[in-house]
Amino acid sequence: MAEDGQEDLEERRKRLASELGARRKSQDGESRKAAGSSANDRREMSKGLKLSSEFMAAIFVGFMLGYLLDKFAGTSPWGMIGFLLLGFGAGVLNVLRSVGYVAEPEDRLKKDGK
Repeated sequence: MAEDGQEDLEERRKRLASELGARRKSQDGESRKAAGSSANDRREMSKGLKLSSEFMAAIFVGFMLGYLLDKFAGTSPWGMIGFLLLGFGAGVLNVLRSVGYVAEPEDRLKKDGK
């Protein structure tokens, strides 16, 4: 009777080992997929940070130019308002160019093609 229990135990051990091996293989495949998606997430995050920083920089430059114009020319709020709007427009245009919704200017393309 003890031998029957040992044979049954060995059979269960073998079945368990094969099931564990199958699960480990599937988990390795999932972890590789997760590592690939993690790298893709990092790439997309860096692209988003680049676009947002370009946008904020354009607005900041417009603000500073307007502030300096107001300070030296005495055109109190109008220089800042005008250049802030120009900076916003330039920021939107830069983001759209980076994403690919707006084509590059033709003059730049002709110079690069020479």
